[in-house]
Amino acid sequence: MKKILLLFTLIFTITTSAQYTILSAVDIKEGMEDQYLQLEEFFGPVHDLAIKKGIQDLQAVFKVVSTNDDGDNVANYFIVTGFSSKEQLDAYNKSWEEGKWLALAKEAYKGKMSSRSVTRYLNSVGSESNERRNYHLVGVDASIWAGGDLKPGDKMNILGTIAKSDDFEQYESEVYKPLIEKEILKGNHRYWALSRIYERTENAYEDITHMFFNIGVEGADNTEGWQKMQSSFKGQKLLEGLGAASEHQSGGQLELISIHN
Repeated sequence: MKKILLLFTLIFTITTSAQYTILSAVDIKEGMEDQYLQLEEFFGPVHDLAIKKGIQDLQAVFKVVSTNDDGDNVANYFIVTGFSSKEQLDAYNKSWEEGKWLALAKEAYKGKMSSRSVTRYLNSVGSESNERRNYHLVGVDASIWAGGDLKPGDKMNILGTIAKSDDFEQYESEVYKPLIEKEILKGNHRYWALSRIYERTENAYEDITHMFFNIGVEGADNTEGWQKMQSSFKGQKLLEGLGAASEHQSGGQLELISIHN
């Protein structure tokens, strides 16, 4: 049962209107990837304790496998921090600003690591990266889920887009979502979701308004269904409408490295 809840926490934290997420794009300094992964490993027990105390609901780290982002400081990793409400997310940010995570980390490592070592890890946050771009997301809509639990090594595609019409979200929910759910029911896809960016740090990409998340099925061939849709008049009009409603920007494929819930 806990594994099932973990799965839905990860997916719906990213996607549903009742859940909120901080999505952090991390650009690692050259030669510092091992240090970054060590830092993430250190924070594992700390996030476990934070989740137990209700400070957050989820922590997941994804590695960028491939990307079409040709901008400066391209992300090497994405961190997903999940919350059940905006109030919880705001309190989480405030706890960092007030320096409460040092005490939390010392509690998590009590009897396991010296206070000096814990402090050194906390003070090293950010030293391994050129920058971290943070996006605050709220879920818009999501498809049905298929394919069992997520586990390290699983892939997820992420795509930033710019909404070009007021009915963009409605178009995605009422037009595209039913199409992708047909592919899910055929076993050709696992999951699709859409989230809206409502806040971001100053260094984050400014134009992107929404994020798509897709989890596919390795080796699946859904070309027949898409070709059939594209060849019909109705299908062509649907795709034209989708294209007019948004403009896709940078995206890539991510691999799940670790997860805590």
